[in-house]
Amino acid sequence: MRAAVARPNECRVVHPLEERIAHEFRNPQLLTEALTHPSVRHEKQRGHFDNQRLEFLGDAVLQLVITEHLFHLFGDAGEGRLTTRRARLVSRESLKEHALKLELGRHLLLGRGEEASGGRMRASTLADAFEALLGAIFLDGDLATARRFILAEMEEELGRLEDESLEINPKGQLQELLQAISPRSPVYELISQEGREHEKTFAVRVIWERKVLGEGTGRSKKHAESAAALVALKEERWKQSDA
Repeated sequence: MRAAVARPNECRVVHPLEERIAHEFRNPQLLTEALTHPSVRHEKQRGHFDNQRLEFLGDAVLQLVITEHLFHLFGDAGEGRLTTRRARLVSRESLKEHALKLELGRHLLLGRGEEASGGRMRASTLADAFEALLGAIFLDGDLATARRFILAEMEEELGRLEDESLEINPKGQLQELLQAISPRSPVYELISQEGREHEKTFAVRVIWERKVLGEGTGRSKKHAESAAALVALKEERWKQSDA
């Protein structure tokens, strides 16, 4: 059930969060919906709205805005590099930090059980609320409004990306990319080592979610791991079906 559309009210009290984000909602019920945790609906059991639909929309808006911005910002970067940069910006940890800066936790509407279990500071709850807020801003305004808010909120992180060294760090890139999908980290497994003590060649494979993503060789384990990670980034086997 969607929140009802509010009638214009020139005398309504502005929500503290509206002042923080510099956006006064034409439909303030959208903000209420964005801040309503699913636990409220579960406890009321009467079709009460929550922020899950807005979270779904906000995630798509965020992905589009960040993808478009990175596409133009890094005109010479390949798909893999763009993907890892985007993954860093839209990761759950990143969104949680933005929610904390906005103090979203203290504005959330929670069920009693969720409140008692520390839901206001739960990473998933905060990240979801931030995406729901983006969805609400998009619906209340338009894509340009949402874009201005997102890029302003992420200005610091985007600046750090621009200042980054262009040296390739395939293991770091792969780690960031995969952790945006799952909390599990990739594991590097030594397959073999051949040659005399000071002239060995190491073979390594990188495994994630029980799937071999790539194999590589090098004169040290570190170099072999980097080679395996680079293969994994190029082949993107985590996208392939197990069927």
